[in-house]
Amino acid sequence: MTVVNGLPAHVLLVHFMVVLVPLTALLEIVCAIWGAARRRLVWLVLILAAVTMVLTPVAIDAGEWLFNLRKHPSPILREHADRGELMIYFSVALLLVAILLVVLHILDSRSDKRRAASKVVMAVITLAVGIASMVQIYRVGDAGSQSVWGDEIAHLEQANGD
Repeated sequence: MTVVNGLPAHVLLVHFMVVLVPLTALLEIVCAIWGAARRRLVWLVLILAAVTMVLTPVAIDAGEWLFNLRKHPSPILREHADRGELMIYFSVALLLVAILLVVLHILDSRSDKRRAASKVVMAVITLAVGIASMVQIYRVGDAGSQSVWGDEIAHLEQANGD
């Protein structure tokens, strides 16, 4: 997928990623920390994580196509591409955490046994993956927006005297 309605598909896909990654990460954190939320949201979280996982390589491929159109990509665009390629690992981690949350949910529903230690470990892992994923999607997006808008904004600020 390279172009959608005359626009680069990457631009459209990235907006999905910018919403899905933080949403999935935050919902995973809520589910890991709050049992009542896990009982209600765990399947939604799994679906969001799976969609994120599917869209990530599609967005990366569309970005690579767009990147290859440039004869001399700027350093910030190269940085954006490098950071974007790493996003697959964060999407995999979000999906694995969602699967573990489902397993925890199923185990909780089948037994009265308390799993305090496993819940604490799960919460710590989920926090680490969630925060890291949100930071990474920010870093990817920041480099991407700087590559597209950085010079443009500087020129507009100079023209307006800001």
